[in-house]
Amino acid sequence: MFPGPSQGFRHRARLAIRGRIGSPKLGIFEEGSHRVVHIPHCLVHHPLINQVASAARQALVTARVPPYSDQAHAGVARYLQVVVERSSQSAQVVLVTNCDDSDVLPPFFTALERELGPRLHSLWQSPQLERTNTILGSTFRHVAGPASVRETLGGASVFYPPGAFGQNNLELFDELVAHVHGAVPDGARVAELYAGAGAIGLGLVQRSQSVVFNELTEHSLAGLELGIRALPSELAARTRVAPGPAAANADLVGDADVVIADPPRKGLDRELIEALVRRKPHRFVYVSCGLPSLLSQARELVDRGLKLERLDVFDLFRFTEHVEVVAIFG
Repeated sequence: MFPGPSQGFRHRARLAIRGRIGSPKLGIFEEGSHRVVHIPHCLVHHPLINQVASAARQALVTARVPPYSDQAHAGVARYLQVVVERSSQSAQVVLVTNCDDSDVLPPFFTALERELGPRLHSLWQSPQLERTNTILGSTFRHVAGPASVRETLGGASVFYPPGAFGQNNLELFDELVAHVHGAVPDGARVAELYAGAGAIGLGLVQRSQSVVFNELTEHSLAGLELGIRALPSELAARTRVAPGPAAANADLVGDADVVIADPPRKGLDRELIEALVRRKPHRFVYVSCGLPSLLSQARELVDRGLKLERLDVFDLFRFTEHVEVVAIFG
């Protein structure tokens, strides 16, 4: 078990905004409800996230921005996403709104920029007009600052536009990336499915014969392209991007010595399981945030001819029932 830090480890947070004009709450939902628990001094958040939440709350009050009401599907401010960039110790901030535009938004943005100063990396608005539990909208309006947060992971630059998926426990995720890299021999042909912005695979390009990245989502693909562009040209030439669902790109297994997959909690697509069983790569590294699906699918892979070499647990989600598991098959 790799436990990681117990306080200040969350570099990424999504906070619900509810309450009344002049008295907003920013926090998380009570279990099984849409009642927000205000958390102004959360110990697991990076301190900058708490500072941004406090500044945003004051800016909401100053600009008299109406918080969202789930029951009435009314109000303006629904959620606040905050991502801390470690190198600059500044925060990418996204305000999710129940509207495309509003007279109260420019005063809010001005007040927040003034309050945060150099602690603000960039500022965005994401309209989410649907009556849904989906947090972010599909589009992001750029208000200020750079286009992407930039992190160094596995020795490579990884870029996160505001809509791209990213891990929140970066200190422990650094260890996970190094652990996965240790399972990849030099000169290997690598295929990474469900690659996101390339947090695992970009650092492998320098010592691999080739790396093929598969990813579905638009914003993660945009971050991945930035990461490839940041590589020296001779290394970028070793990469290829195969966009779309992993199920439609399962044939990547056939040309790879090492296959890496980091799927959502539901686990691997059936087409990928069949390709792994049929082709049996030299090594398969399964990074899982869904333990039930991993246990079920690992049993099937072993029963059908793959050998489970080791299993390691990373407690990326401290104080919850969830863990990240890295299973290495030969």
